[in-house]
Parts: sequence; C-alpha cells; structure tokens
Amino acid sequence: MALTINTNMASISAQHSLNTATNSLNSSIKKMTTGYKINSASDDAAGYAVATKMETNLNAVSVAQSNTALGSSLLSTVEQNYGLVSTHLQRIRDLTEQAANGTYSSDSLKAIKSEIGQRLSEIDRVTNSTNYNGIYLLSGDATAGKPAASGINLQVGITSSSNSVITLDKSLFAATTSSALTWKSSGYSTLKNADGNLVSGAITANLASGSNDTFATECAGLGTGANDGTNGATQMLAVIDAAISNITTRTTTVGVLQNRIDSASDALTVQSDNLTSSLSTVRDTDVASESSKYLSAQILQQASATLLSTANQTPSIALNLI
Repeated sequence: MALTINTNMASISAQHSLNTATNSLNSSIKKMTTGYKINSASDDAAGYAVATKMETNLNAVSVAQSNTALGSSLLSTVEQNYGLVSTHLQRIRDLTEQAANGTYSSDSLKAIKSEIGQRLSEIDRVTNSTNYNGIYLLSGDATAGKPAASGINLQVGITSSSNSVITLDKSLFAATTSSALTWKSSGYSTLKNADGNLVSGAITANLASGSNDTFATECAGLGTGANDGTNGATQMLAVIDAAISNITTRTTTVGVLQNRIDSASDALTVQSDNLTSSLSTVRDTDVASESSKYLSAQILQQASATLLSTANQTPSIALNLI
C-alpha cells in the first residue's frame, strides 16, 4: 500500500471497526439493562411483531381470567341466595303439612299462618335485594338488557367466537318472589318461566276454587274456622313441592356452570403459562450470551481505539522521507 498523507486508509478502517465495536457494546448494554433483546422493531422486525401479538394475547388472557373470577362470584351469589329461598320454602312446607293435619286449634293455625307470611315476605326481600355489581339477579326484571330478559354472557376466552363465551341462561334469573314461585291459575297451580309464561304441565293438582292466585292468599283461611283452611293447605303442598323443585333445578344448573367456569379458568392458566414462556423466548435477553458479546465488543473497542491512535500517526512517517 502506498504511503499517503491526504488519505489514511488505516485510520478509516480503524474508525469503522471502532464504530462497529461501540455500536455492538451499546446494544449489549441496552439489552442487559432492559432485559429485552428486542427493544424496537429495528432490533428484529419479525420478532417485534410476534412479541407484540403475544403480549396482546397475554393481556387478553389476564382480563379473561378476571372475567371468569367475576362470573364465578356472580354464580356464588345466586347459589347462596337460592339456598336462603330454599331454606324458607322447606320450612313453609313443614308448616303447611302441619296445617293440613286436623289436630291443630285455630290459634295454632294462626301462628302457623303468621310464620308462613313472615317467611314469604323474607323470600321476597331476599329476591328483590339480591344484586351483583348493581345487577339485580333474582327479581325477574325482563326489560331489555336485564338478566331475566337475555341471560348473561361471560367472556372467558380471548377471541370473538362463541367458544370464548359461556352463557348463563335467562331461566336462572327468573323471579323467585313468593308469588312467582307459587302462582295459580284456573284452579291449577303452576310456575312461570323466565318470560313470565306458564310452564306447560308443571303441576296439575286441582286447588280449591276461589279468586286467590298465590300460596300466601290461599292459606289466608288458616285459623279462621270453616275447616280452618286445612283442605287448602293439603292441596298447596304440591305448590310448595314445585317451588322447591324449581329452586333445586336452578341450583343444580349453577353447579354445572361453576364447573364449566372452573374448567375455563384452568384452560386460561395453561394458555397464560404457554404464552409467557413463548414470549420470554422471543423477547427476553439471554444475559449469559449477551454478557459474552459485551466483553467481546469492549475488547474490540479498546483495540480499535489503540490501533486508531497508531494509524493516525502513520502519515507523519512521510516527514522522514523529506
């Protein structure tokens, strides 16, 4: 190579090596301080796109896990209040069966009637006060957007497909007031479905004639003489049995749905673990490997700086030729 003054190729080459080593050193420092080997799209465009998608899905899984927990809590609220209603119905049935026995005096029947009335009122209170996050679950409100009208959809997945949704049918949220559970029409006792219509063939036990249309009013004759309403009490046992069966069926359905939600939660946990592992592989810095690169770049930087200093002195040799 010719000895020149205006163009120092050795210096240019050393500068290039120094810049390369410095850039590599800075990259290693950034990757080790952030913990990510992909800090921008320029680091790895394809990897950046993959990591972003995985992070989006991971966040979605986290939200879905929260949704399943909230759905499970909602169902627990429903089930616990079903339990309260069932307890009162069981006691009312016991009292009704007692009233059907002709061995009780009018005063005793009045006491039975009083307790039945109080328990029916408590069923109504529980029904009308049961809410979850402002949603009244058992009042049977069938207006648009309410559970009794359309049910409740739980988003337990990360896609828009039906596979990501568990639907809580509106029948779970039909009214559990005393009148809704013990409704009577045309001499027959029956139940209403979530739409407020009669459930076909629910019960066909004839009741005593009269204008009363609920169990509460049907038992109004207890303790008033004229057989003290014991005949009506006997026939109303079927009504209470139907109400208890209604609540039991709903409670069983809640249990099945709880199992589905638990399964969805387990699936989300597996999905979260897999996504986290995959995202780590794509995005996280291998500190052991990067520290080796850092030391290599540091050595090259120091060597390039030393050689650059020497290369910059090369043109001065020409003075020895003059």
